[in-house]
Amino acid sequence: MRRCMIVVSGLVHGVGFRSFASKIARELGLKGFVQNLPSGKVSIVVEGYETYINKLIDALKKGPPLSAVDNVETKWSDPKNEFGGFEIKI
Repeated sequence: MRRCMIVVSGLVHGVGFRSFASKIARELGLKGFVQNLPSGKVSIVVEGYETYINKLIDALKKGPPLSAVDNVETKWSDPKNEFGGFEIKI
């Protein structure tokens, strides 16, 4: 199990990006959250098997149809096991 903090930049607000990320994370059985940042970026904190986190990252690089992803930054660490599921934070 691993933990990854992901920051996605580009046209990612107002295009359904959080719902997109949440749907994929849940399908992959990952736990954590996604939220918009005041900077215009989206932050995702996720825990689960590294293989599935990498699948999420690949999907985030493409994004939903109306988005335009410029960059995906990742920071890996050990899991804290603090999440019961995956949620969208406002």
